[in-house]
Amino acid sequence: MLPGSILQQLAIAHEQSPRPLRFGVYYKNTLVALCHALEDSILSSHSQPLVIAAFQRGKWYLQEAERYQELAAESRQVVIMAAAESGFFEHSTSQLANVALVDLDPTDPVAQEWHLIILSPTYTAMVLCQELSPSDYGAAGLPKTDLERKFYGFWTFEPALVQEIVELAIAHIGKYNPSLQQTLTAQVKDIVAAGDSPLPEDLSGIVSRVVDYLQISQEDLIANQHPEVAAAQQPVLDVNLVSNKLQAFVRMAQLIELVSTGNPMATSEVAALAEVMGQMLDLPAWQLKRLKLAGWLHGLVALPITENLVVSPFPSCSLVSEVQALRRMPRLQAIAHIITHQTEWWNGQGIPAGIAGEAIPLESRILGLIAHFDRLVNQFAQELPNSPPQEIWQQALGECQTEAGDRWEPKLVETLTLLVMGMQQGLSLPIAPPKITSGIWLLDTPQAAEIHTAEANRNYIYGT
Repeated sequence: MLPGSILQQLAIAHEQSPRPLRFGVYYKNTLVALCHALEDSILSSHSQPLVIAAFQRGKWYLQEAERYQELAAESRQVVIMAAAESGFFEHSTSQLANVALVDLDPTDPVAQEWHLIILSPTYTAMVLCQELSPSDYGAAGLPKTDLERKFYGFWTFEPALVQEIVELAIAHIGKYNPSLQQTLTAQVKDIVAAGDSPLPEDLSGIVSRVVDYLQISQEDLIANQHPEVAAAQQPVLDVNLVSNKLQAFVRMAQLIELVSTGNPMATSEVAALAEVMGQMLDLPAWQLKRLKLAGWLHGLVALPITENLVVSPFPSCSLVSEVQALRRMPRLQAIAHIITHQTEWWNGQGIPAGIAGEAIPLESRILGLIAHFDRLVNQFAQELPNSPPQEIWQQALGECQTEAGDRWEPKLVETLTLLVMGMQQGLSLPIAPPKITSGIWLLDTPQAAEIHTAEANRNYIYGT
């Protein structure tokens, strides 16, 4: 990362954070699609945001200037940072009262960055990236087309992170325009004070738009290539596309779970606990991978802690919009099925289908119990801040044990008891944020032999 860049400042600020950030590498065509999807959500949400963008060079801004005229009409303020080029200040969009241009010094590290930061009371999002240096491309050399350029960075919907980046960007803008810095600082204060929801407006619709735009972007890229070149690139681009779609769903699940529990590592905790329980049950590798991914995405379905559940009048599936969005990606339909049925009860009194016992998918049974346990741990940790973790784990376990046979499968509660005993004796869990860009293996399809082994394991575990 370039010294003094906004990306580096974010990374340094989170070096000692309890929740380290996961940065990834993105093709330019991916970032174009992602930014367009997030920008178009401004047009549909009417949230009147503050928008700060960095385009590296003025020519990239000029390619988007007409588009930004539409965005400005739905925004309280738009700020564009770029190294100025011919026409940068003359374009009609730049003359609008709520559009401000910041002429970056070409030696400014931010002139090598690509940012889109959106902050409003009802919608927050950001893309924060820095172009790879020639040496970063290694033996493959520089890309042959502009859309194949690569950027290193991070994106999120999380309001606290977006606000943090807005403040870093405003401080950088202040080096060029102190008056604009004061104006923007006042706007941020007003936006934060008016914030009435920590979740972006129509989050599932925004993610669906991201997924659609990523798909269309790849199709356009392939269509514009020579057939032989396109055929050679297709496998790599397919992996990139699936990884980036998956990131969009993980970002959504993380934010929903953060709002619900107040714990930014909640999804990672559930994924780690579910994976360890699966290992204790001797599940095959493909099932462990699927269970881990379902753990990262489990927050797409809200899980009540104490309320009694009632059988849904729609027994076929959950109509939760976030899960419906997940089903639009064929390779995630099995994961959607798992997280949909995590709210079923062992005695058949759960939702959405009211199914009971072993009719509930095994991964759903594991996930439901682990997610409930983790939420109880977070709840008790907030209520009893001075209690040691061992006592909090035991209290959460006790709550689960009282519902064994009704809400939870008794044998899984016994396994959870062994897991908690291990944690109390020093068992270390592999808790880490998901690194989806290198995690395409999570969606591998099991081979027939593995499925046969899973069935044998299940018969052994449950004595059937």
